[in-house]
Amino acid sequence: MRRGFFAIFLISLCFSSLSAQGHEKGNHPYVIRGEVYVDLEPIYAGHVDEEYPLDAEQAGRRALEESALFFSAMIFGWSFNYEVGERARLIKEDMELEILGTIQAGDPSLKVTDTEIRDMRLRVWADYHLNDSHQRRMEIWRTGMIRNAQATGYAPSHLDEYPGWIEIRKMALEDAARAALRAALRGSERNRPKEVKGFISLASFPRYYIDAGRVTVFARFRVQIKEIIPFAAY
Repeated sequence: MRRGFFAIFLISLCFSSLSAQGHEKGNHPYVIRGEVYVDLEPIYAGHVDEEYPLDAEQAGRRALEESALFFSAMIFGWSFNYEVGERARLIKEDMELEILGTIQAGDPSLKVTDTEIRDMRLRVWADYHLNDSHQRRMEIWRTGMIRNAQATGYAPSHLDEYPGWIEIRKMALEDAARAALRAALRGSERNRPKEVKGFISLASFPRYYIDAGRVTVFARFRVQIKEIIPFAAY
């Protein structure tokens, strides 16, 4: 595959703001990067995406939007309030996530470094050049009382209204965050707590695939627990 040609074509056609950007050595002391895949042909998993099949421009825009989502989750992460739930007490499991900051697809620090089309999939490598504030945030996620966790998450098989491809991916990612936090608590807490509060971030770009008709994602996280509320408190 003519990777160089396609990279120039894709960037100049869809993202002219990125076409003149490269690895500006010396200007960005720290970089995080990740890889995303965009299917060009339709893959139906309980939802019908009317945009399929995708052309190069559409696929490229999706790749940048998805990269921006993951970089946001790596740098800023979410705050969470997790009701662990317990069937015996008729307490439903519930997790509220709030993103703490966002990066836009057109951010000049987000740079496409490599592209390839193979087997009707667009593969994109993207870098994000961290400023001083971002570097401090990343340092916090890598030090202190941080727990590593990983899990698989799923998007709903059926929804009354299709929310769009990126929302479906967010749903699966947030479900993976819930499952990862639940697994981390099982490994560290002797007694099941009623509620847990803290922060969680992506450790790296996740991997999406279709499993039993559902959009599925495997993701690794970093977890910072700030408060654990036991059942005894109630």
